Amino acid sequence: MPSKKSSDKLDIIVAQARNASESREKGYRARALKIYPWICGRCSREFNRTNLQELTVHHRDHNHDNNPQDGSNWELLCVYCHDNEHSRYTDAGYGDAGLESSAEAATHNPFAELANMLKDKK
Repeated sequence: MPSKKSSDKLDIIVAQARNASESREKGYRARALKIYPWICGRCSREFNRTNLQELTVHHRDHNHDNNPQDGSNWELLCVYCHDNEHSRYTDAGYGDAGLESSAEAATHNPFAELANMLKDKK
């Protein structure tokens, strides 16, 4: 029979586990998994309990503090699509930052003599 001391330790561990589970349930990931089907919003890969850790919650506006109760700022993405989405968002910021905006317009017209060439053929 377990001693009172080990029983108390076990009760504390169980209580901590329950508190942690309840706090996770209040988090946006748990809410998103309840609202949306377990399918990647980009590649349509389906998930189940064995591979659910590979399904992430993506914030559409990239603001992780914007977590409305209805989930309108979230979409479920697999880790690969989520990484790709953030890479595209980061890459878009670079754009033409290193280029000067005073680029000269092209002056060459490849069809300038086309009319004369066609006249000669007739």
